[in-house]
Amino acid sequence: MTMARTPVRGPARQLGLRERKKIKTRMAIREATYDLIKEQGYDATTVEQIAERAEVSPSTVFRYFPTKEDIVLTDEYDPLVEDLMRGRPEDEPVLESVRWAIREAMAMAFTDNPERQQEEMVLRARLAVEVPQVRSRLMESMSVTGHMLCRAIAERTGRAEQDLEVRVYSMALMGAMLETLVYWGEHGCRDDLGELIDRTLDTFQDLPRRLP
Repeated sequence: MTMARTPVRGPARQLGLRERKKIKTRMAIREATYDLIKEQGYDATTVEQIAERAEVSPSTVFRYFPTKEDIVLTDEYDPLVEDLMRGRPEDEPVLESVRWAIREAMAMAFTDNPERQQEEMVLRARLAVEVPQVRSRLMESMSVTGHMLCRAIAERTGRAEQDLEVRVYSMALMGAMLETLVYWGEHGCRDDLGELIDRTLDTFQDLPRRLP
């Protein structure tokens, strides 16, 4: 998939030492979790084992991730979609802004360690298919992302965040993204995920602005 490279408005904020340490700890916990799951399976992997592998305490794991499912599902780049949409041209159709923001967030996720990120995406999709607890938690997580998307879409269309059309459109998009991930996992993650997302978004129409 071709990734757009239009810059986001405004300078990038530099992370402080405390924020960098938090991100480093989160990444260590996630990497330990993925490694253990690949070695022994999801059900056999405990929070205590994850903490030991990541060289932190179990309480630290729970401070960053309320449940084991959250560790494998948390995506550092999901919240960026809202900010990325705000950086798009005001006259751009909302659906195309959503498409661009998802593409750009994916591109950013794969910048640092693309091979590792690909492995995590594949494992995440497989777990969503095979483990009911992960599938259920993923639905909850995407609902939270959907509410963030509501804010961005409301701003772009001149509608209220709680408008029925805004809520239905945003949550429909999130539901579609969930089904795309599951479809990808069910088919062995052989397809290009970016192309599947494009096909998914092609099934939607643009949400028009509210007339003055």
